[in-house]
Amino acid sequence: MKQSLIRSGVDAIVRMSSTRTNYWAELGVDTALGLLLLVAGWRLHAGSALTALLAIGLGLFAFSFIEYFFHRWMFHTRIPLFKQGHDMHHERPLGYDSLPFFLPAVVLLALAGLFALIMPTGFALLMAGAITFGYIAYGLSHFTIHHVRFKRPLLRRWAGAHHVHHYHPGSNFGVTTPLWDVLLGTRYVRQARKL
Repeated sequence: MKQSLIRSGVDAIVRMSSTRTNYWAELGVDTALGLLLLVAGWRLHAGSALTALLAIGLGLFAFSFIEYFFHRWMFHTRIPLFKQGHDMHHERPLGYDSLPFFLPAVVLLALAGLFALIMPTGFALLMAGAITFGYIAYGLSHFTIHHVRFKRPLLRRWAGAHHVHHYHPGSNFGVTTPLWDVLLGTRYVRQARKL
């Protein structure tokens, strides 16, 4: 009984997560949160403008690994909420599959709180705000990769790296950057054809 109730709840969240409304609600909530974190971080930051920029740069760099980590080790796993939603994306890449609109904001707020415990509050909030905007950039990039046919070679290569992931799901986990795929050896390399 308890197991079927949990399963029903997960199924309902997964269904809600694949709606256009959820996708755009998440973008709105995350944008508002990112702006709030950056403004509060800027107001509370006691350091120089250079250290504020450092916090933002560190946040964006940290997000690049967070993106890779979640895509590789959470979305391609057995955790039902993540796996079920991500499997739907692999089956229907043009759908509006995303996390439940409230989940990223909760995680980002918890991360901001954790940062504030171990570093100056202003620096922590700036870093968390940058991570939030990294997540927004990821979401918009991912949506664009699947919905736009690029003409410029550099953009075609960038989008193509993610399209390859759909055919070779053990590679190319980075969407916004190939950095961690290169460093951790998961970048897809086409094998020479055997004659």
